[in-house]
Amino acid sequence: MKYVIDSYAWIEYFMGTKTGEKVKPIIEGQEEKITPTICLAEIYAKTLRVENQELAEKQRTFIKEKSALAPLDELIALESAKIQNRMKKEIDGWGLADSIVYATGQIKKAEVVTGDEHFKNLKNVIFIK
Repeated sequence: MKYVIDSYAWIEYFMGTKTGEKVKPIIEGQEEKITPTICLAEIYAKTLRVENQELAEKQRTFIKEKSALAPLDELIALESAKIQNRMKKEIDGWGLADSIVYATGQIKKAEVVTGDEHFKNLKNVIFIK
């Protein structure tokens, strides 16, 4: 199985919460894991805001060791736009980053791992909350 690890899952893992414990076997497991670069940006920004650059760098290194980074390429961008157009009508508060994460999962044929309420009840999502 392949997994796309959303910012929500990484942050809970780093914080060591009960929800983070649920994602721990996936993050530390041997299955293929993918992190969209938009998630890396969100995690890095939050850690800079709440903690410091040293911890942000440690987390960035760890994410790169445990998963492959998926850049926002043309294919993901176009699929994200289609998803964004549809989901904005269906889910209140759905954002472009959500579309990028979900599109990455679809294109990479992977399950999205998250606790973000926007993803609740969507196909190909492992909801950890």
